[in-house]
Amino acid sequence: MNYQIKASSNSNQDAVIHIKQSDIGFGTTAQTADILPNPAELFLGAFASCILKNVERFSEMMKFTYSKTTLDVQATRLENPPRMDNIMYQLTIYSDDVRLNTALLQKNIEKFGTIYNTVKQSCSISGTITANHV
Repeated sequence: MNYQIKASSNSNQDAVIHIKQSDIGFGTTAQTADILPNPAELFLGAFASCILKNVERFSEMMKFTYSKTTLDVQATRLENPPRMDNIMYQLTIYSDDVRLNTALLQKNIEKFGTIYNTVKQSCSISGTITANHV
């Protein structure tokens, strides 16, 4: 499986990632530092997307239902060399389904998540998954 995206920017303006039929703007200038995502936040967004996609995928395979999920992701940026380290996540799944096995779900996400496993090669990841009753 191969992936491809395109990105573009103009001098002194913010940039755009072009993926399929989506355009995702991100900040590259000081003027938008507080309103547009920066590359580090997009990186964490890709990590979060991987987890949420796998919740959906494994809900079908593990045969559990849920109404929604929330995910909080935090990371530490080290300075020399600049890099992400120590990513922490808290996934909450809203479900009353007794078939939801959060420990098995977490094991599957950590074993089969493409972005998760890519990131795990370069920094530590810790996280928890909890179920909240609807």
